[in-house]
Amino acid sequence: MPMINILCISRFYKGNDFMICAKEQGANVYLLTSSKLKDEPWAFDHITQVYYMPEDKNGEWDMENLINGLSYTMRTLRFDILVSLDDFDVENTAHLREYFRIDGMGETTAKHFRDKLAMRMKAEEQGIPVPEFSALFHDDDINHFADTVPVPWLLKPRSQASATGITKVHSKKELWKAIDALGDKRHQYLVERFTPGDVFHVDALTYDYKVVFAKSSRYLNTPFEVAHGGGIFRSQTLENNSKDAKAIIQMNENIITCFGMRYSASHTEFIKSQNGEYFFLETSSRVGGANLAEMVQAATGINLWAEWAKIEIASHFDKKYKLPKVEKSHAGIIASLSRFEKPDLKKFKDKEIWWKLDKKHHFGMIFKSDNMAKINDLLEKYVKVVQTDYHASLPAPTRPKS
Repeated sequence: MPMINILCISRFYKGNDFMICAKEQGANVYLLTSSKLKDEPWAFDHITQVYYMPEDKNGEWDMENLINGLSYTMRTLRFDILVSLDDFDVENTAHLREYFRIDGMGETTAKHFRDKLAMRMKAEEQGIPVPEFSALFHDDDINHFADTVPVPWLLKPRSQASATGITKVHSKKELWKAIDALGDKRHQYLVERFTPGDVFHVDALTYDYKVVFAKSSRYLNTPFEVAHGGGIFRSQTLENNSKDAKAIIQMNENIITCFGMRYSASHTEFIKSQNGEYFFLETSSRVGGANLAEMVQAATGINLWAEWAKIEIASHFDKKYKLPKVEKSHAGIIASLSRFEKPDLKKFKDKEIWWKLDKKHHFGMIFKSDNMAKINDLLEKYVKVVQTDYHASLPAPTRPKS
């Protein structure tokens, strides 16, 4: 297989397993990241060169300077594959692909995996259920939404990840006050009906427009609850043959197909309303954050980062991709901010503990077992331990943080 050059792009510290696997597959790996992340423990032994970009006060890169810099670099170096390791760089990476005419997801398709308004409109067009929503372009549309859709509502940024920047409002007056506060940035938001219920996620791999791997899970505490209520993050994998798993995995396949994903990892979220109806919430063309990839690996043996790297390389050479054997186990994750800089996790000895988070001011564990009830018990046990002895909370973020 000829040598290829992969440029990995991320404003956040993540994706080492992707770069390690790509290098082991014979690729030259390059990393483009923010200057502030130069001291993070990147997989430098597997990276040929790192390029650093300064961020402005909003955490953004100057795209004109970036293009000029890459143009100079590419006089003597050809990048065959560009990969966005994080959600916040999907659109920038798509723009770079189109500008330099490099194969991969372009800007139009990328919008479906980044812009919450675009993905809702596309899903609705394809008959996939979504909560009622409205863009904030026209006053008449906003008023019609407020007059016809029951409260409460969520005011959401179109291009943020997780629960960042979401505001819940309970009246038309409160909605307009929040919209007016956005000023000339209101077009960057949408309003959506808040639908209470269980929130699920599907973490998947797609190759040649087909979902080749999908694992379904349920949030025990939703990202919105954690971000806005100071809660403790928990998620748990589902039984493969359960009604919920079958329903959301089928919906995920429909989403991936109609959104036009050729190949990538993806993380897609759904909600099951209190009357049992399933709705699509949002999707992304990347590995899920909050260490959900590690939870999926505990349950299935599939390293999403590594397999994504293999898929990128296989697709570039138009080769077949073969998924490794999938294990059939169960896993759950618990994570929280900690009031201790380095919480002592060594004292916890349950044999089901598969992974422990090593991050300052954080408490985190993943449990693995063939017995799903055991995972339930451990998550309930440890949420009490964390709440009593470790938990700390911060105000909900208004912009992404690494």
